Amino acid sequence: MRKILWLAMLLPLLSLFLATGVSAQEPGLSRQQKLAIVDDLDKTLMANYVFPDIARKIGPALRDALQKGAYDGARSKGELAQKLTEDLVKTTNDLHFFVGVDPLWIAEKRAKDDPLRKAEIRKDERAELEKTNFGFDAVSRLDGNIGYIRFGYFADPELAYDTAAAAMRFVENSDAVIIDLRYNNGGHLEMAQFLASYFFPGDKDQLLFDYYYNEDGKRIERGQWVLPALPGKRMTDKPVYILTGSTSFSSAEWFSYMMKKLGRATLIGERTAGGAHPVDRKPINDDFFVQVPIGQIRDPLDHGDFEGVGVQPDIEAASITALPLAHKLALEKQSANGAVQKEVFDWLLPALMAKIQKLDPEKALLQAAAGKYEGRALVLEDGTLFYIWRDRLRVALELIGSNLFAVEGVTDFRYRLVYQNGKVTGLERVNRAGPHQVYKRID
Repeated sequence: MRKILWLAMLLPLLSLFLATGVSAQEPGLSRQQKLAIVDDLDKTLMANYVFPDIARKIGPALRDALQKGAYDGARSKGELAQKLTEDLVKTTNDLHFFVGVDPLWIAEKRAKDDPLRKAEIRKDERAELEKTNFGFDAVSRLDGNIGYIRFGYFADPELAYDTAAAAMRFVENSDAVIIDLRYNNGGHLEMAQFLASYFFPGDKDQLLFDYYYNEDGKRIERGQWVLPALPGKRMTDKPVYILTGSTSFSSAEWFSYMMKKLGRATLIGERTAGGAHPVDRKPINDDFFVQVPIGQIRDPLDHGDFEGVGVQPDIEAASITALPLAHKLALEKQSANGAVQKEVFDWLLPALMAKIQKLDPEKALLQAAAGKYEGRALVLEDGTLFYIWRDRLRVALELIGSNLFAVEGVTDFRYRLVYQNGKVTGLERVNRAGPHQVYKRID
């Protein structure tokens, strides 16, 4: 059975909304009813919580709180769920815990035992995932033949196989690959296994993840290895850069952590959220569920994890600048080994440095540049400098140096301001292939 590393940071917010929405119409709960819920919760945790020694302490602690009247003020199911969540976290110091009220979800989960209903649910799940392209937001080829993939979650590869394979096929001829996980909240570990397999040889056994989990009282141990067969080329020798952020979570963290541990990727960005334990939703009764950590994953070298501390990047950078920084480093490496010509790197460098440094052009500079030049004009509107020629063709200019501007939608030329005695006297077109042209200022 496959397990999902659920979005433990996001589910509580959603479930709290659901619980709050029904509480006002519910009758009050008696202490006996609350005791029955606590007993059912205790049984569920004993069968599933990853740490059995701690699990044995939870039930007595919750019953003691109930006996002392700690839950008397919780009149609705939603209010009781919130109090139980607070005490679970307090007792265990485990932030993954969450108790919620969702009878519809519980009914659907139990309905999956019916093969026909299970097929319908699976069909609906696929339809929903298709709306977000199974999490794949962007796949492109950056300047200098650098492949780029960004996805927001790790979808079930049984459903997302073709889309994931297509993304990997798109970047297989690049000289380096950037995988953007800055805003990825996790998902199926099997998708992490599938994607990682592209960066390791298929003829050698390589362990990627080693883990165990509890399934309703049964302990299951698994190892996930590099897959021996894949659609498309393997990229065993390509440099890989993984972008991380503080919201990178769960499977996104494990993918990054494992690729770093095995020496197959350089991590750039911010320390990740620190959600290493797989969690699952378990029904408590017909109304209540608990989100509970069910297992532990271990890295293939040191058998450790990053729970509560996150994954430390190799190169720390604000997440908003991680992409241009990774692009720059990839080009530097490719330029050093001859895969990218130095002239190409030198041309691309100013634009990347502008994004890394987030240049903020001074208003005075833009005002000085605005004016008429031979056959063209620069116009300043709402803080943006526009280049206009033939009276109707118009594109924006972006500052990428002290007086160097990139042209919107253009990669083979730029414009530089020409100064004389402190004044702008011309506009130089800097052609990538040369020669350059200068248009005199005429106003």
